[in-house]
Amino acid sequence: MSTTLPSRTGKAPGGWPLLGHAWQLHARPLEFLSSLPAHGDLVRIGMGPWPAYVVCEPEAAHRMLTDSRTFDKGGPFFDKARVLFGSSLPMSGWQEHRWQRRQMQPAFQSDRIEKYAVVMGEEVDRMTSGWRPGSRLDVTAALTRLTLRIVTRSVLAAEAQDAAVAEVQESLHTVIDGIYQRVMLPLGPLYRLPTPANRRYRRARTRLHAAINGIIAARRAAPGGEDLVSMLLAAHNDDTGGLMSEEDIRDQLMVMIGAGFETTANSLAFALWLLSQHPEVAAQVYAEADRALAGRTATTADLDALPCTRRVINEVLRLYPAGWFFTRVTTADTTLAGQHLPKGTALLYSAYLLQHRPELFPDPDRFDPDRWIQRSAETLPRGSHVPFGGGNRKCIGDQFALIEMTLALATVCARWELRPDPGATMTVQVRGTLGPGPLMMTCRPRGKEAED
Repeated sequence: MSTTLPSRTGKAPGGWPLLGHAWQLHARPLEFLSSLPAHGDLVRIGMGPWPAYVVCEPEAAHRMLTDSRTFDKGGPFFDKARVLFGSSLPMSGWQEHRWQRRQMQPAFQSDRIEKYAVVMGEEVDRMTSGWRPGSRLDVTAALTRLTLRIVTRSVLAAEAQDAAVAEVQESLHTVIDGIYQRVMLPLGPLYRLPTPANRRYRRARTRLHAAINGIIAARRAAPGGEDLVSMLLAAHNDDTGGLMSEEDIRDQLMVMIGAGFETTANSLAFALWLLSQHPEVAAQVYAEADRALAGRTATTADLDALPCTRRVINEVLRLYPAGWFFTRVTTADTTLAGQHLPKGTALLYSAYLLQHRPELFPDPDRFDPDRWIQRSAETLPRGSHVPFGGGNRKCIGDQFALIEMTLALATVCARWELRPDPGATMTVQVRGTLGPGPLMMTCRPRGKEAED
């Protein structure tokens, strides 16, 4: 008896000649993706002239994420991103990924994260000590500087001079925007023209390479550390018999920085904005921070005393997953959601789409941290809550990011309330990651800061 499930495959309407659905993905990506489950569990779209399937059903997404041999990294997104990130950990094929992950995993074990948390606390103190009652600041920019300094000082064990951090921050934004443009609007030769945008992209990429090469050179001059750079410099591939090349190490560090600061900063900025719009939730977070911290800096010892803060982070990651879409490619003929897929088929999955399924998350666009009281992430259907991906390709820094966000949000809320201008709105910006854009907010002291 056959156990093949019946296919529920559809085709997205509104494709354009040559562009397919690239314009819809570029102009209104979240709305377009959210419309696809109505057409099937596996929905065919056009990424430019190339067909791809969007995986809309959680169980099918889980199978794809956990079978990395059959559904390997590849497809339009990764082909373009490899121009910057090479064959680094998130970009590499399944076999190369296994070796790379073994080399890098020690940098993200619990004992290392405990040490990183000290840096997290120092940098949050540094950021908030510069705030003044009544001052206005761009919260997104402040948090971006914070998270970039944290990943530079902790994981890379490098200096975080303000000028260098600003240079890397600006360059990464330019490059990420350029990659996103090239993925969503595959216009090929046009990106080789000497236009101002193309020149900015190439200059930013050159500056990034130079900054990372400087970090590598500094570590070569002072070997023997326990940071990620030292681990990569010492990594020995038993299959090839050699060490990582300078280019491979640079690619690994590039992706660690790119994935390790903007995504976290955007999630924290979303959290502070949503708290400003939901005073009843904010009151719970403030009360929890007052009980647990009394104005001091949060540490990993405080995590169990911050359940409300953790629910806020969980809900932000559900509403606005930073990595909102990725692609895979089949390495052999296979079947998914009842549909036969020949070798070389491109697949796309979206954490945003999966985490806004109304049958799993009632009123999915509503910010409701309390939904995680009734139902934990572990009890949800597999593949329905995947802000960090899944399987053995799950983000290597997921625990680093969760701890960083929890400690930073709790510490800020123990000391400050951030209020937007009256009538201000937040617009979700969709680029390589989801972000809130600039958020001008006013600092109002709380706790000890208010007393001082």
